[in-house]
Amino acid sequence: MPATPAWPPKSAPRLFVPDTLAASATVRLEGNPAHYLARVMRAGPGDIVILCDDATGEWAARVSDVGKRDVVLEVTEQLRPREAVPDLWLAPALLKKDRFDLVLEKATELGIARIQPLVTRRCVADKLNLERARAITTEAAEQCARTALPQLAEPVKLDALLAAWPQERALFFADENGGEPAAAAFAAHSGASAILTGPEGGFDEAERAAIRAHPAARPISLGPRILRGETAAIAALSVWMASAGDW
Repeated sequence: MPATPAWPPKSAPRLFVPDTLAASATVRLEGNPAHYLARVMRAGPGDIVILCDDATGEWAARVSDVGKRDVVLEVTEQLRPREAVPDLWLAPALLKKDRFDLVLEKATELGIARIQPLVTRRCVADKLNLERARAITTEAAEQCARTALPQLAEPVKLDALLAAWPQERALFFADENGGEPAAAAFAAHSGASAILTGPEGGFDEAERAAIRAHPAARPISLGPRILRGETAAIAALSVWMASAGDW
């Protein structure tokens, strides 16, 4: 007997859409998503596309029409509900564009719930194009089959972050001067968490003192080597996810 084809096809494109999805709903895509389906993926009537709405989950949809500027799809069935997202935030100091792009992409792949970019005294960048950043996180979520997008906040300065920090959320501070081993610190805490990582030049002494003085702060060590900003963020997230059982 011939093998039963996989459903949905593994080659089906994946896209996040702003519409709230439901069975038999009609979705009309324009702009970049329509161009991607029609011109890049060469989707035609009858082809299957996987849609996610960051609310209800993942759905299979069938292309019903491909126009010059739009693609129309009919939602057929739900494949998965929206995933449960671990209660972890990342507060990374802004880095050079390509390095911060990597943080956005990998944090999304690793399952982060919220990204709160941070501006410190030694940051080489103090601005972030949020539209471009959201495009990076959305594409990363599509590629790794997430059904939820991370929240992405406007960059804030360190003092503002600390002043508004929710006391019930542990703030694990990746301090190059040392702290409790990260794996042990993560394993000992089961509640709401966040990881704070620094810029290329590290935190200055006043910033380090302010963070350590915060009641929610828990200084951690990521080992004997001084890591680059993007490496520290990705490594810390990986250890936390492994400790939480998300892996």
